[in-house]
Amino acid sequence: MPDSNAIAELVDRLTRIAHAFQFAEGLNPAQWNTLRFFARANKYSCSPSALAEYLHTTKGTASQTLNALEAKGYVQRTRCSEDRRSVTIVVTDKGREILMRDPLCRIARASESLPAVERDSAALAINRILSTLQREDNVASFGYCGRCAHYRCDGESSDGQHRCANSGESLPEGQLSRICIDFLPTA
Repeated sequence: MPDSNAIAELVDRLTRIAHAFQFAEGLNPAQWNTLRFFARANKYSCSPSALAEYLHTTKGTASQTLNALEAKGYVQRTRCSEDRRSVTIVVTDKGREILMRDPLCRIARASESLPAVERDSAALAINRILSTLQREDNVASFGYCGRCAHYRCDGESSDGQHRCANSGESLPEGQLSRICIDFLPTA
């Protein structure tokens, strides 16, 4: 059974390999991470500041990455109608097309060779390590609306809709598997 140092070394090795894979299709790892983030983010998280928080980087670095992706036609910035100072980032058709060739799919395919119980155990263990580090460093956890403490469904709302208790808004079914900056882990 591997000790905690062996696990740390394995995670480091895997992340280095994943990093190297992502110099592909004319993009670098930060650009791939940005495209993935915006393709999976909910409407509250499609902003440059949410990206910076998610990538745990500066707003300037996030802005440079967005500038590069926008110049390549993979994302588009639009001014918010409610607050003209804010922008929303949308992945373009060209961006969605290149995401179909995401180099991290290699790791996903490699994990498919594991029995389901081992994949579940690995995901659970990695998630617990990640959650511990995020909590210790006061880093936003991000997560899926459907797994959030703010999530309310059916009996808790008058119209039987999925709702976010944080925003008070209705959540369409497709939003439940989206990444949210306001995610609050359940107890």
